[in-house]
Amino acid sequence: MKYRLVLFAAFLTGLPGLTGVPVPCVAQDAESFPAIPLPLELHDGDTFVFLGDSITHQRLYTQYVETFFYTRFPDRRIRFHNAGVGGAQAWDALQRLQQDVLSLKPRAVSILLGMNDGRYQPFDRAIFTRYQTDMTELIQQIRAAGAAPVLMSPTMFDARAAEMGTRRHDSARLEEYNSVLAYYGRWLQHRAVTDGLAWVDLFSPLNRITVRHRREDPQFTLIRDAVHPDPPGQVVMALAMIEQMTAPGPLSRIVVRVSDRPQAGRRTVGGQISGLKVTEEGVRFDWAADGLPWVLPKSAQPGMKMTQAARRVSRETLCVIGLSPGRYDVLIDDIVVATVPAERLVQGLELQSQTKTPQYQQALRVALLNEEKNRGPVGKLRDAWREFQTYARLKRDTATTAADENTKKVLRTLEERMQTLEDRVRAVQQDIRRFEDEIEQTRQPPVRHYFIRRTDAS
Repeated sequence: MKYRLVLFAAFLTGLPGLTGVPVPCVAQDAESFPAIPLPLELHDGDTFVFLGDSITHQRLYTQYVETFFYTRFPDRRIRFHNAGVGGAQAWDALQRLQQDVLSLKPRAVSILLGMNDGRYQPFDRAIFTRYQTDMTELIQQIRAAGAAPVLMSPTMFDARAAEMGTRRHDSARLEEYNSVLAYYGRWLQHRAVTDGLAWVDLFSPLNRITVRHRREDPQFTLIRDAVHPDPPGQVVMALAMIEQMTAPGPLSRIVVRVSDRPQAGRRTVGGQISGLKVTEEGVRFDWAADGLPWVLPKSAQPGMKMTQAARRVSRETLCVIGLSPGRYDVLIDDIVVATVPAERLVQGLELQSQTKTPQYQQALRVALLNEEKNRGPVGKLRDAWREFQTYARLKRDTATTAADENTKKVLRTLEERMQTLEDRVRAVQQDIRRFEDEIEQTRQPPVRHYFIRRTDAS
């Protein structure tokens, strides 16, 4: 069975008045509201872009989402592009939008901005209006280019983590900035509903998990520096994207019913069984899976465990019904991955987090390759665009304010550097493609050989 990768728009209530513009109390015809877009299926060859600030520049939630798609959909090659730059506001994203995003002709573009746009201070109407204007322009340009914007709420500001840190913070910032980000996010949610766009809520799950865990540990945080989620928090973000953007369902389900008939019964999801044999030794069959489980590097594992992420979006179940009572080894490619009683196999043995399985180890190799790709060439690419952001801001500021000689010297140096930006970007993209080619070869699931073997008669 093939799974479809789809993007959904949220069916959510709008927030009239949030923009500060009075909403007329008049009825509207149903035809005047934009239709919720149909699910967007990403095909082989499509490009998905993550546009954002330093939280995207971290290359963690983006990496985890990429790894999910790499392993879940090995039958299609979707190109992922990180377009995050540290410190970016919506204005900054507009300056590089054409070269860094639209030139790739993306099918969809997720937008994670707002953390810097609020300027880390209590709510200010003029600052918010600037954010609204720039975000609206950003959305319009993405849509005009034929891409589907995926609007994402800003993540949370963890005031308690800031209090526990060594840096001094203004008390109003600590008390109010998370509420400012909530306000920005709800306006963006309203924008998504008004325009009929896809929407992902990252703010709520981060806050919800933080509050829940602080009931037992008052110092718990997913965001040690108050702004940039740590790997477990980035798993929360990635899971939110996957669940709110796609309809993943289980990765696979194998059901084998042992009987006295020559041919045992079988039912499968997510792959094909062949060569099924039932003997006195046990049950043997070959399994050709459509995809691999979602596995992430070690630093992300606390987040996977905390959220039960693998079970929620990548469940891999083996059921064998009709075995004689006793204990059975489950072997995959001659590796014992579990030893369980027959009753456990009737209930369904979940394999997605069993680290000994060959498919887990194969998925881990994909995850580590993707981690290396993001730490290396993707990081270099994003640093090059951060240099462009510095140049664009300095050019803007010197156009309206007299610059001293040192500032002019810096600007001239950056202008010279910008002459080579295109060549530097092209060279790094070649390195990225080499990693993608290796990932492509590594992620293809081979036929696995299963053997459920009786170990005792108790």
